[in-house]
Amino acid sequence: METEIINGLFALQDEGYREFHGKLMPEIPPEKIIGVRMPALRAYAKEIAAKPEARDFLQQLPHTYYEENNLHGALLSILYRDVEELLRQIERFLPYVDNWATCDMMSPKAFQKDLPLVYSYVKKWLKSHETYTVRFALVTLLGYFLGDAFEPEMLKLAAEVRSEEYYVKMAVAWYFSVALVKQYDASIGYFTFPALEPWTHNKALQKAVESRRIDQDTKAYLKSLKLKAKDLMGERGV
Repeated sequence: METEIINGLFALQDEGYREFHGKLMPEIPPEKIIGVRMPALRAYAKEIAAKPEARDFLQQLPHTYYEENNLHGALLSILYRDVEELLRQIERFLPYVDNWATCDMMSPKAFQKDLPLVYSYVKKWLKSHETYTVRFALVTLLGYFLGDAFEPEMLKLAAEVRSEEYYVKMAVAWYFSVALVKQYDASIGYFTFPALEPWTHNKALQKAVESRRIDQDTKAYLKSLKLKAKDLMGERGV
């Protein structure tokens, strides 16, 4: 069954895209990348979701190919509408996620059905030692909890994340850059009285300043909050 699904992925292979996308994910060995564009992969997931082999495929971890992991994430969103079961399945899958793209492509619409339950998992995932489990928690906070479901304590939880992993630090920066757009009054204090690691602080400000949803006066103020080189030196242990 798994071979049939893999053959279906190879039938969608785009060699040019494989070479291009592989450069964006140096942590993934080239031989583990088939080269399937995401729209084609999502369409394939919908095509096979009703077949019995789709659920069999979800039980077969770990997978070999990058696109198998992406297909796994896409199928979870399609097949599991009950939020509690979906969260259990995602939690089972997260230890096998080994790159930012697979992590970030999982944004199940079903989460909206029970955000308090999702948040309880997010708080647990933030304490994980797995890079992409923590990143998924942060991306979930960003995607679902900066609107009506926002609570100020969420900023504190994100600010307390400490990691030397680049993709975790980038996720914290990304989260706070969007928080500055959507929850400015609650989040600006984390920059006027710096609560983030210096590199993450500056990266969040940079990404916020790049946003078209922030006016020019606010951008000028945010630029003034950038930490200087001497502050960054301390982070490197110099």
